[in-house]
Amino acid sequence: MTSTLLRKLMVAGAIVAALGVVACKPKPAADATAAASDATAAASDAAAAASSAAADASAAASSAAAASDSAAAAPASSAQ
Repeated sequence: MTSTLLRKLMVAGAIVAALGVVACKPKPAADATAAASDATAAASDAAAAASSAAADASAAASSAAAASDSAAAAPASSAQ
């Protein structure tokens, strides 16, 4: 895994942890609407970060597979 991918996963984890803290904290009734909109925004950010991390992981896996295939093909072609 690349450091960028790990960083994005850590950010997504921090967002999810923050959501857990916000969700478990008792709130007065007047602040419930504001807390709900904050939680919705944080969930949206977490989903976007997770989606981005998944796309980065897929790209990294494709890149690694292509590098592995080209590395495996190089000795075979030079041996002939």
